[in-house]
Amino acid sequence: MTGRTMRIDVVTLFPELVTLAAGFGVTGRARERGLWQLGVWNPRDFTDDAHRTVDDRPYGGGPGMVMLAEPLERALAAAREAQAAAGRAASRTLYLSPAGAPLTHAKVIDLAHDDAQGLVLVAGRYEGIDQRLIDCEVDEEVSIGDFVVSGGELPALLLIDAVVRQRPGVLNDAESALQDSFVDGRLDCPHYTRPEMWRGRAVPPVLLSGDHAAVRRWRQTQALVRSARCRPDLLHNRPLTTEERRLIENEGR
Repeated sequence: MTGRTMRIDVVTLFPELVTLAAGFGVTGRARERGLWQLGVWNPRDFTDDAHRTVDDRPYGGGPGMVMLAEPLERALAAAREAQAAAGRAASRTLYLSPAGAPLTHAKVIDLAHDDAQGLVLVAGRYEGIDQRLIDCEVDEEVSIGDFVVSGGELPALLLIDAVVRQRPGVLNDAESALQDSFVDGRLDCPHYTRPEMWRGRAVPPVLLSGDHAAVRRWRQTQALVRSARCRPDLLHNRPLTTEERRLIENEGR
């Protein structure tokens, strides 16, 4: 990764929501420092009628409304022009959708390391967007889980947070990103802080020992045991070494 400033544009009916939420915490500080750029585009600004119509009833009948293709297409064009003006030769258009592939750590790393392209995120509403717009303008669909939310803004913000924190210089300690859950195909270990005793529960003695090698071994073991207990599916997709199997078995005795 070169450290080039990343640009992310979001097509949304609620630009204020995206801008406000992206201004807090790690992503907000990183944006203030110029480590990434945000653009928001409201399809209502690309309509021709007095009511700024962005949706209509679905063909074939049924409940709900469907977002119109034309205002979305115009908003996407404006977002891509902004990407080009920012020096992006191409932009990657993602639609936050339950039909998409799940957003995983591997996918986040792929998006965060792509310096050549910017990201354009489409946040749908209502029953979704006209399929023809997806077919013609979207590079890939991404899902944040097997459940339904009212719109794509929150999924877009989750994707932005996950991607931005992987960029160079965003975290105060780059090592923290390397120790996150899912980085090594497992969960992170449990963490403790002051006081040493709380509600009759003590901090594990090894963490107070000052023995860095012992602490490192404890954290590795606990991460594996926690993954086996809470998310065994992760370990099914990650071959365990003989030593890792031994650590899990010994902890379970």
